[in-house]
Amino acid sequence: MIVGIAGGSGSGKSTVAKKIIDELSQNYSVNYLQQDSYYIDRSHLSVTDREIINFDHPDAIDFKLFIHQINQLRTNNVIEMPNYNFQTHTRNSKTTIINPGKIIIVEGILIFNRVEFRDLFDYKIYVETSDDIRFIRRLKRDILDRGRTVDMVIKQYFETVRPMHIEFVEPTKKYADIIVPEGGHNKKAMQMIIYSLSHQQVK
Repeated sequence: MIVGIAGGSGSGKSTVAKKIIDELSQNYSVNYLQQDSYYIDRSHLSVTDREIINFDHPDAIDFKLFIHQINQLRTNNVIEMPNYNFQTHTRNSKTTIINPGKIIIVEGILIFNRVEFRDLFDYKIYVETSDDIRFIRRLKRDILDRGRTVDMVIKQYFETVRPMHIEFVEPTKKYADIIVPEGGHNKKAMQMIIYSLSHQQVK
């Protein structure tokens, strides 16, 4: 079974994914793939040219490889998942070996944007969180984990993150099977999702 978890940057997608994994992995083998691992490698460009790329646009994602590797896992093949360096905007030379599992959790802001990707999912979840909360979370993450300054985060948010969210992310909410307000902090929604997924596996 393949579960897609979409939503805006900072909405809490990873928290939802991890809560599902924590519960389901007690009884099933679970794979976890993040869109963030599949940015197109930009090592052939100069640092200056990499800095001006719109990483929130669908064209920044290597969907061909992403879809291929999900299909490989689905047909019980091992994959080498790329590892992306957000400070240099390049792929690392080392990959991560992922073995096939019973359940595949796929998470990312743009995973419902393309029909060929949406068709992969047996279960689609959209995490909806208010813009101000999402921005604060992104601000903290990018400063602490990705070496950005406050000014850099604010500039990127207004130039690409916000407009791309409006154009490419939020409209995909209509494709979700379930919309989860406030993500992993919504205990009742998480209980329903985990119960549903568990019982589908039992069948």
